[in-house]
Amino acid sequence: MSNSLLRSFGRLFLLFFLVCGGPLLVSADTANTEVLGSEANSQPAAFENTERVIGVDKPIKDAQIQSRIQGILTTAEKYTDLTVESRQGLVFLGGQALDEHFVGWATDIAKNTEGVVAVINNISMVNKSVLDLAPLRGELIRLWYSALKVFPMVVIGLVVLIICFMLARPLTSILMKPFSGENKSQLVQVVLSRAIMLFIMLFGFYFFLNIAGLTQVAVAIISGTGVIGLVVGFAFKDIAENFIASLLLSVQRPFQMGDVIEIIDHKGVVQKMTARATTLIDFDGNHIQIPNATIYTNVIKNWTANPFSRGSFLLGIGYDASIRQSQALAMQLLLQHDAVLTDPEPQVMVESLGPATINLRIYYWVDQRKHSGAKVGSTMMRLIMRELERHGISMPDDSREIIFPKGVPVVMHEKALASADLAGSSVSASGVVSDVVTDRAQIAADLEINEHEDLSSDTDEIRQQAAATREPEQGKNIL
Repeated sequence: MSNSLLRSFGRLFLLFFLVCGGPLLVSADTANTEVLGSEANSQPAAFENTERVIGVDKPIKDAQIQSRIQGILTTAEKYTDLTVESRQGLVFLGGQALDEHFVGWATDIAKNTEGVVAVINNISMVNKSVLDLAPLRGELIRLWYSALKVFPMVVIGLVVLIICFMLARPLTSILMKPFSGENKSQLVQVVLSRAIMLFIMLFGFYFFLNIAGLTQVAVAIISGTGVIGLVVGFAFKDIAENFIASLLLSVQRPFQMGDVIEIIDHKGVVQKMTARATTLIDFDGNHIQIPNATIYTNVIKNWTANPFSRGSFLLGIGYDASIRQSQALAMQLLLQHDAVLTDPEPQVMVESLGPATINLRIYYWVDQRKHSGAKVGSTMMRLIMRELERHGISMPDDSREIIFPKGVPVVMHEKALASADLAGSSVSASGVVSDVVTDRAQIAADLEINEHEDLSSDTDEIRQQAAATREPEQGKNIL
């Protein structure tokens, strides 16, 4: 009776175990398999070898091993034409891997699967074509998503950049007001205003790059700009020198528009000065362009800065003449002439003693705004010469001595001598009187100061020509 009860109880326990325990073991094994599959699916691009044993449904069969390994490797999505075959625990792998790392990783997965005795891996690398655009497509996709991330910040940076560009001119006008009264140089004001505008724009550009996360790009641009600036500086050295010289000339103002200046044997009226060169119109009507660097580094002779100009000329009188009388006569004519200034007063000085003459240097001052120094000098030379002749003061030429070693024999025939005496007497009787009358009339005419005589300055004519002529196209006038 008791044995039958024990047998009945054992049968009931076995039935209960088969009904309840079997599904629990299967579900636990299935859960472990799902966890392992999820871990395999969550592996990053670079997989690590695992020492975990991958289980299969009991009893272990080749089909289960093959299915399990096939499912894990397929889930990784790193293989093409994948084949998995299991024979008595010996696993054969075939296909192609997209990355070299996943060739060995497939061996590790198969080797760690439960029931696997050995693994023969025949997986090879995918042969990439030269025209394969898959890497380029992947890089473009990556850049696209990166651009989408920074797009809002780029928009904000662009708004700030546009605002800086719009406010550059008004802010420059406000900041330039303190400098406009101190410095009236147009070129300096233009350069300062452009420098301020450039600084504001560069600030906006840097702020835009900083907001957009492109600070390294900004550093690279600045570095490249420095190198390029160095190369351009050497290439355009002369242009930079002329520009800097124009700035200094514009600030210092050694001459103005319409001034008569002389630079390196070039004399003329200043017509125009630009950032590169200064244009003169000489007294022959020619345009002369002189680089500003040349002007700044050479002597500038300004004939217009002082309206009073002194002229002089040399006059020789004979040794038998009275020096004081000659000086008095010349001084009297100088003081009487309207074109000669009395303050500063003219001077008549003995300059040197020549071979045949006593040389007098006659100085006079003229207002070159009204009169031409050359014209006044020519007129005064003529008048003083005639005045000295009228008072019998000789002005001989330089003496020349001719030596004849053997002498010059002169033989006069009686007939020739008689005819010469007869002719001389006729000349003395008729021609001398007429010559004296002619000389006196000429002297009187020369001594008269003609009010209509043109002694005006030639500078005004050159200025009028400069206003009427075509200006060379080389930039805006900065004077």
